[in-house]
Amino acid sequence: MTKVTMTVNGVSVSRDVGGNTLLSAFLREDLRLTGTHIGCDTSQCGACLVHVDGVAVKSCTMFAAEAEGADVATIEGQANEDGSLNVIQQAFQDHHGLQCGFCTPGMVMTTAALLKENPKPSEAEVRAYLEGNICRCTGYHNIVKAVLAASGQDVSSIAAE
Repeated sequence: MTKVTMTVNGVSVSRDVGGNTLLSAFLREDLRLTGTHIGCDTSQCGACLVHVDGVAVKSCTMFAAEAEGADVATIEGQANEDGSLNVIQQAFQDHHGLQCGFCTPGMVMTTAALLKENPKPSEAEVRAYLEGNICRCTGYHNIVKAVLAASGQDVSSIAAE
């Protein structure tokens, strides 16, 4: 066991973890932050995406011990301070960028990373950035529309699907 200390969603946490404990398991099982979903355990689906020191990371590919001293952000930390949905979450709701919701945490976290890097992406740039996230329900059209809306772009001419 190794003692790991990190900041998760602004709160300092310290726990003993096994050397093979994945960050995704640590977040879900030790911290009970179950918004980080586990879809594949092979880095294919993006449902477990979190930010580690501001960088988008698939948490099923990182050991918890590797996050020692890091600042980790999960979907649970994305809401506004008053608990209301942030602009990205609200855009996903407004533009039906979710159906079953399983991929949504990873999609929201990926969108946050994209908009940090590129505040006004084109549709093609959004589609390319989302390639590491799998959604089995939506067909991506409304997710792309939600991302563009979250960036402040006018999406009124984009037909709903």
